[in-house]
Amino acid sequence: MVTTAVLGAAGFSGQETLDRVLAHPGLELVALGSDSLAGQPAAALDSRLARNGHGELPRFVSNDDALAVGAELVFVSYDNELVAPAEATVVDLSGSHRFDPAWSYALPELLQPQTRHIANPGCYATAALLALAPLKDVVDPDSVVVDGKSGISGAGRQLKESSHAAVVLENVVPYKVGEHRHALEIAQLLGFPVTFVPHVVPLRRGLVCTCYVTATEDPRPLLHAVYAGSHVVDVIETVPDLARLQGTDAAELAAFEDTQTGRWIVICAIDNLGKGAAGQAVQNANLALGLEETAGLRLSGVLV
Repeated sequence: MVTTAVLGAAGFSGQETLDRVLAHPGLELVALGSDSLAGQPAAALDSRLARNGHGELPRFVSNDDALAVGAELVFVSYDNELVAPAEATVVDLSGSHRFDPAWSYALPELLQPQTRHIANPGCYATAALLALAPLKDVVDPDSVVVDGKSGISGAGRQLKESSHAAVVLENVVPYKVGEHRHALEIAQLLGFPVTFVPHVVPLRRGLVCTCYVTATEDPRPLLHAVYAGSHVVDVIETVPDLARLQGTDAAELAAFEDTQTGRWIVICAIDNLGKGAAGQAVQNANLALGLEETAGLRLSGVLV
């Protein structure tokens, strides 16, 4: 069993990561970090943690104290300037190290972890890159437009005016137009910038990126070729269905030709807290540690 610490566990991504760690057959939770919950039992985060079937969980300690436990695997889910322990595998979900050359930016189907210190991609970047990276050599870079829509959990647990029910419910809200940080991630891997506009929609979780491109060839065979061996990403013939992805760590992709213009529409749907955060973090950790890639992930099931 790989000893594991979850830092920043009180946030949405941290809680989702914790849930997957508890379900993972090869990981042993030894530390729970949260500066806001330090000293309290695990059930202070969620009463379900008192009936998790794993016995009593560690009490919360500060993030610094959780890191000092010396776990072999550390998940970090808060903005940080962390000096990662050289001997530990560290997966950062926060975005603090996505452009740091000392960290390995890893989206498993496209870029697997190269070092023990791993920067987990952002949720929008994950969906956009899954859709576009296999096509980067056959699309006109100037033609690429990415329309992203995410549930409100993408804004995190911290209260803010922009996530107030009066703003979000019965509304679609574009935000950070022309300046969202995930656009830089998309460009970093594609090798060219794209027009990207994110929107908040009145859902608790889930994310869809609809990408519009001009391509020199049918992109569908390229998508099938890249993801043929994946247990996480499905290339389908019908429209990706966000409801099927909510609560899971999978992704659905499909491409359609616009018969009026000849342009292509490539759609990727994920759960922003699953493949867009915690699920991908566990997938990256599995690869870095030589474990079964899908261990601990939520991939099966046909929930209504």
